[in-house]
Amino acid sequence: MTEPTTLVSAWKAAQAVLKTGRIDSPAIDARLLLEAATGASRLDILTDPHRPLTPDQSTALDGYIERRLRREPVSRILGRKGFWKIMLTVTPDVLSPRPDTETILDIALLAFEPAQSFNLIDLGTGSGAILLAVLSERQGAHGVGTDISSEALAVARENAANLDLDGRATFLRTEWAAGFADTSFDLVVSNPPYIPSEEIPGLDPEVRDHDPLLALDGGPDGLQAYRDLAPEIARILKPGGIFAVEIGWDQGPAVKALFEAAGLEDVKIVRDLADRHRVITNGPDPRTTPIRQG
Repeated sequence: MTEPTTLVSAWKAAQAVLKTGRIDSPAIDARLLLEAATGASRLDILTDPHRPLTPDQSTALDGYIERRLRREPVSRILGRKGFWKIMLTVTPDVLSPRPDTETILDIALLAFEPAQSFNLIDLGTGSGAILLAVLSERQGAHGVGTDISSEALAVARENAANLDLDGRATFLRTEWAAGFADTSFDLVVSNPPYIPSEEIPGLDPEVRDHDPLLALDGGPDGLQAYRDLAPEIARILKPGGIFAVEIGWDQGPAVKALFEAAGLEDVKIVRDLADRHRVITNGPDPRTTPIRQG
């Protein structure tokens, strides 16, 4: 008689299959897919490892593993992705948020006190990840997310509602900051498309085949969005305001020059946890300033 499949045996088997398929982080991916297929939590897997799977749960897990082997990201399979301390719905219409982008949060939380009132704008908001993560940490903040994709804005609005942040978050279909008044925001954040067009075919399938091209393609040299953003950010930022914009790892000097040419001052390049250039900002550098807890 065949032994029943249990949480722990299913996890180990899924790990092995993903590892053989050369999938990055097979243990984490296998656990997330197992949790989704069975409704079990990470704690359940640790404390009740021999809980048997039902036939339907085994079938669901097999289907998830097959999709992952075809290089579909876990966030696309599950329709959700964790970012900072929040969980977001993600669809094919929005970029799946990356941990690298959390560098923007490090800067924003240093720049504004926990109880401080301020307003921010997230240009090209996508799923609303950056805006909603800031609002979740700073109760006095109100913000706007803009995007040219109506479908992306629908996802962002859903995420705001799910997080009970829709009372402090507004979303508007427009190109970058078009339509907003001069000197109107204390904080401007953005994760624009910055991959050179010719490099997109060589990206990992998880990105190339599953993230929207609109959120990836930065034009022939990858810098077009920054040419558009720099003067707009200089225009809408209040005196003494802070901006934080994600960049590609090799774009720091070029983007810094574009922002300085637009009249922005104290522009610096901030590195991420992997020690790569990640954000252009005039705000505090998390590497040299401890983050306030609030």
